[in-house]
Amino acid sequence: MLILSRKLNESIVIDGRIVVTIVRVEGDVVKLGIQASRDVPVHRQEVYEEIQKANQGALTKGRPAVPKLAQKPAPPSEGTPPRSTENSIPAQAKDTLTTPKES
Repeated sequence: MLILSRKLNESIVIDGRIVVTIVRVEGDVVKLGIQASRDVPVHRQEVYEEIQKANQGALTKGRPAVPKLAQKPAPPSEGTPPRSTENSIPAQAKDTLTTPKES
């Protein structure tokens, strides 16, 4: 752990992206100002530990099983006649089907 001494209104810079400034000292309480871009999460340690615990709990809890998808019918085996598609055409569609007329 790196230990630094800072006075009121003095700062430290972390990774060129985060600035921590001593804003106020009240007895044994030090107030810090933290400047960081919004994509850098900043939490008090006790909050961070709770977030980590909640994330671990979510990973270990059982999830409901995903239902199995319907399986495609197996292809016909040898000796089995192919299925007719005649019944798979709706009645309305059958009326519109025409056969070529001989001239």
